[in-house]
Amino acid sequence: MDPEELRGDIPALSDGTVYLNTGASGPAPRRVLAAGREAERTHETEHHRGNPYPKAWDAYEESRAAVADLLGTDPDTVALTNSTADGISRVAGALSWDSGDVVVRTDLEHPAGMLPFERLGREGVEVHEVPAPDGRLDRDAYAEAVQDARLVCLSSLSWLHGTRLPVRDAVEIAHDAGARVLVDAVQSVGHHPVDVEAWGADAVAAAGHKWLLGTWGAGFLRVAPDALDAFEPRHLGYRAVPNGGDLDYHDAATRFEVGTQSLAPHAALREAIDIREAVGVDTVTDRIERLADRLADGLGNRVASPRPPESGLVTFEDSEPAATVGRLGERGIHVRTVPSGHIRASVHVFNTASDVDALLAAL
Repeated sequence: MDPEELRGDIPALSDGTVYLNTGASGPAPRRVLAAGREAERTHETEHHRGNPYPKAWDAYEESRAAVADLLGTDPDTVALTNSTADGISRVAGALSWDSGDVVVRTDLEHPAGMLPFERLGREGVEVHEVPAPDGRLDRDAYAEAVQDARLVCLSSLSWLHGTRLPVRDAVEIAHDAGARVLVDAVQSVGHHPVDVEAWGADAVAAAGHKWLLGTWGAGFLRVAPDALDAFEPRHLGYRAVPNGGDLDYHDAATRFEVGTQSLAPHAALREAIDIREAVGVDTVTDRIERLADRLADGLGNRVASPRPPESGLVTFEDSEPAATVGRLGERGIHVRTVPSGHIRASVHVFNTASDVDALLAAL
């Protein structure tokens, strides 16, 4: 499948819409939507002509295997969740916290990587924020902050700046200090190759509705085997244990799963991963790089992201960002504001040079 064929299969683009907001939510192709609908139809009709549970579990396992292959890991290390925020929250609640324990996060984190720990702060857990000026992790400040930490939460790619953080280096520093590391990777998966084994993080949370072009409702959580016993989820149900009558967690990431959940989003995610493979990882990364360069060159000194761009997320300055985003939306060009006070555009493999030029002309 080439990028033009993919673009033609995305209903949201059929009316000439210029969609430059994949970093918030990616528009799903028809094949992805159809896979979700078919999974729901099959489950509610054919599966219910007998016992629906075993067949549902088989479908979950197919999705788990697809995610594991995407991440370069074993299926036993993958839990199926509802979203990135869901995965982060489950990890935050799976450690036994004491007053005075320390959580470290950067000042780049999405609210998904902030709020669970702010809640722990009400119970005496100390939350330390490490500065990352212009999206760059201050290595010395980080190394000092993690010395007393139990858990570190950081993003692999900043949603505010489009910068890539040195995940492997950050993990090694934290592990040397005795801290666990949770990575928010939702801006990375489907955007650029991800190898969670190389990262070495204790847990990696992500979802399929952004750069993978899946639908809402399919998240996933990768938990390293040697970190598994450190986590005892409090948000749990019969899916977390081998025997529903005993509180004895699975010796796998499935200990983070709870109960029944819709098959449709995870079937759609599986199809989205297949489409990404059909388009080709190199094709995705190369096209994103070319379009991001074109956008940054056209914006000139308004660019707030690194030059050259490190991702498909390009942020730029504007005197009235909210008003400008609204005006662009009225013209069918969709970008967004970010809390840094900038406008952020996201370019993906389905976008074209004409999309970029339309934004530049409208600005």
